[in-house]
Amino acid sequence: MCQPHQLWIFPDFGRGFQDGDGESESRRRLQKAMVAEGAIGEEEDQYLQHNHHLHEAVGRYHSMRVTGNQCRSMVVQRVGAPVGAVWSMVRRFDCPQRYKRFIHHCSMQGDGNVGSTRHVRVISGLPAANSTERLEILDEHRHIISFRVVDGDHRLRNYRSITTLHDCPVNGRPGTIVIESYVVDVPNGNNREETCLFADTIVRCNLQSLARMSEHRASTI
Repeated sequence: MCQPHQLWIFPDFGRGFQDGDGESESRRRLQKAMVAEGAIGEEEDQYLQHNHHLHEAVGRYHSMRVTGNQCRSMVVQRVGAPVGAVWSMVRRFDCPQRYKRFIHHCSMQGDGNVGSTRHVRVISGLPAANSTERLEILDEHRHIISFRVVDGDHRLRNYRSITTLHDCPVNGRPGTIVIESYVVDVPNGNNREETCLFADTIVRCNLQSLARMSEHRASTI
């Protein structure tokens, strides 16, 4: 269970950040992220090695370049629900609080298509108050959504996120792999490892909530 105060506990650990991922680097990053998040077990490595669709997705959508004062990371979540059920929640740019538990309220300007902006207020207890975000990509066919933070009272400056959904059966049943990656500025007084740990914790909690809600929704249909 994610607790807000845990977001500011910053252990010191190493993490690599490289630009320009090739196929082998994309495969390595994907495998590492999926095993670390429990999205796959070690015994499922053969499945991952031969899933060229996921490798291609990481190389194409989740290899954003970073500048000298930025960091990036990628979080993977396996969901025991069909892609359509998961996408129906992820695509709602106007209602992120459906599964993003740190958001208290959201108001949107626009029709929900690319170019629309939303203003979100976060729950009390976090080192932030609000954020203004712009929808950059909404691909209904490929199940891709991306947004950029353009303003707000928070520490995640120039935050850009992209989320892709991929069909991945679980034990013969419908399933989804959700991959979310981001690039963000490193705030003054923090380093890359601290910044990514903070952002990873938020993203991970959001995706875990998404998985629970999507699986419950799918089970009631």
